[in-house]
Amino acid sequence: MKIGKQSTPYQAICTSNPETIIVRGHDLVDTLIGSISFTDYTWLLVAGSLPDEKQRRMLDATLVAIAEHGLVPSVQVARMTLAASPEAVQGAVAAGLLGCGSVILGASETSGAFFRDIREEAQASGRSVEAAAEKLLRGYREQKKPVPGYGHPLHKGHDPRAERLLAIARELDVAGIHCEIAKTVERLIPEIIGRPLVMNVSSAIPCVLLDAGYPLLALKGVPLLARTAGLIGHLLEEQTRPIGFVMSAAAASAIEYDGPAPGGFVANEN
Repeated sequence: MKIGKQSTPYQAICTSNPETIIVRGHDLVDTLIGSISFTDYTWLLVAGSLPDEKQRRMLDATLVAIAEHGLVPSVQVARMTLAASPEAVQGAVAAGLLGCGSVILGASETSGAFFRDIREEAQASGRSVEAAAEKLLRGYREQKKPVPGYGHPLHKGHDPRAERLLAIARELDVAGIHCEIAKTVERLIPEIIGRPLVMNVSSAIPCVLLDAGYPLLALKGVPLLARTAGLIGHLLEEQTRPIGFVMSAAAASAIEYDGPAPGGFVANEN
């Protein structure tokens, strides 16, 4: 069954014959293996060309920045999945990645789209970046939509990861229109939204990568790729120092039952 619009059936990522494997036009064995880093390879697979030094360092910095963030929900579900099914590391990794959405790790994609919209509004209207950002921010306020990539429950004054990524972008002379937009939005938020919200790492990642030439539609894959490495580290530790059932028991003790029960019943799940 044909689903959706389809054009000529081609793909331009990989092909092979019995002697040679070609990835994005490069001989995998003779040119890529042992010659480029995994960060280089990621850029090649996604963008279709090998990165220059600045692009490599910028992507590498974002991957390092977001790979690990403690016992967030995606990590907890991965560790508890492995505790329940110790033979299925791949299932535990998948469970952790499935828990990455608009609240955890998904904001890089939405922030990138937000910055694109501001850039296009400025270009189309001939107005300044500040005027375009103000227009879109007021629209977010009227619709009561959260501004993607701003605010953090722990990092109130500034997100050190975001500041470091922006500093690297400046050092590499990569910072451009999207970094300008990101900082302009942060400056306008207190006046328009009514309270200060700092740039977090999920808005820093798209602004520095877009300025480096990374594709907008692939932004969500960056935190997913990075967090996969973090999940594997947690799952190795779960096999040697398990806490999956400890977390499960802690949840049971922290959450009280308030539904109906027979008279005289006293809950004691321990």
